[in-house]
Amino acid sequence: MNRTLQALTAFLLLPVSHAYAAVEVIDGDTLLVNGEAVRLYGIDALEAHQTCKEVRGQMWNCGADATRYLKKIVRGGHLTCERIGQDSYGRTLGMCWVDGVYLNAKMVNAGMAWSFRKYASDYVHLEQNARSAKRGIWQNNNVPAWEFRAKTSQTTAKQQQRCNIKGNISRNGRIYHLPGQKYYSRTRIDTFKGERWFCSEREARSAGWRRSKR
Repeated sequence: MNRTLQALTAFLLLPVSHAYAAVEVIDGDTLLVNGEAVRLYGIDALEAHQTCKEVRGQMWNCGADATRYLKKIVRGGHLTCERIGQDSYGRTLGMCWVDGVYLNAKMVNAGMAWSFRKYASDYVHLEQNARSAKRGIWQNNNVPAWEFRAKTSQTTAKQQQRCNIKGNISRNGRIYHLPGQKYYSRTRIDTFKGERWFCSEREARSAGWRRSKR
């Protein structure tokens, strides 16, 4: 099925200005739409807690800036997403627009995301434009998001050994699961969607999560 047919048969159309609580920007390439995670197809944006070097070598919170940049575009507009498929985490892969602004392309062209060549080559030319103009991540020789995740996952694995409460985000909200509960074993934590591990129930509640009923 080509992308035109996909757009006709499966899409999201949300009035963000009237239902903003239902659309949340998780980071520079992930949206939470009515509880459904939508990953922007073909790009890999800075992770929310990632840092980068500016042109003069000074550090800046590039990940937070990428998230804020996407929030600014999404806020107050009408979101439309064409479904491409699913990733390994079960998230919808989408090509998304807000009032005609193509989010996937916008993030790469602004230097807030890489073209995810491993999966698509749609945005390589925009990455080259951003690199030539030294925008965003291209101000310096910064670590790609996929390499940053690989390093972070090693640290996360160590944390899981002592912090085993799963903080999940779904269409029902932010819910935490304790070892032994019904859905604990089947719940997968995607830290790049904003999900996390907790060391205590108190910590989970303080962060805004509620306990699973089962």
